[in-house]
Amino acid sequence: MRAPFSAVIAISLGIIVLLGYFVPIGPLISLRIVLLDWAVILAGVALLVGVVNLFYVHWKKTSDGNVDSLYSAVTVFALLVTIVLVGWFGPTHAFSLWIFDYIQVPVESSLMAVLAITLAYASARLLRRRIDLLSVVFLATTLVILLATAPIFGIELPGLGDLRDWIAQVPATAGARGILLGVALGIIATGLRVLMGADRPYGG
Repeated sequence: MRAPFSAVIAISLGIIVLLGYFVPIGPLISLRIVLLDWAVILAGVALLVGVVNLFYVHWKKTSDGNVDSLYSAVTVFALLVTIVLVGWFGPTHAFSLWIFDYIQVPVESSLMAVLAITLAYASARLLRRRIDLLSVVFLATTLVILLATAPIFGIELPGLGDLRDWIAQVPATAGARGILLGVALGIIATGLRVLMGADRPYGG
């Protein structure tokens, strides 16, 4: 009984939310809004469960005594300090903004720098394994973006910044839109499979 009951609930609620976007009936629209609010609340609870699980996992690792326990201790300490400060003073206070500006932003910038170096290294390895037009274009694009964003010794080559802006606005934007279209089509296909009962990610 569990599997058909779960499937009926999931399919019915999905159809109600879908019809609420296309059928202009007052009660149906109100019910759709309520269901979406419930979904937002469930997503928030899921995020809270994820944070608690992160704290629990790293708290257990701090007592292991290995090399990684130090990183887990730093993670737990940073999590507790951030929760206390932001929860007490609010997200717009100077302390909260200091955490964001001087800890979060540098960490994200460092990760982006590592990603850029990884792309350059991957493109060089790709050029060693297979030399073709696409490999050369990929390596040249990576070098143009790197040199235009962070010039060596502060020397900016003329026209390189304009070329970087064109790459970011035309080919990169076109690729990003293609990826978003693919993601949207994948979401639609997955939603239709859930509505038809072909996929049951809710455990039914």
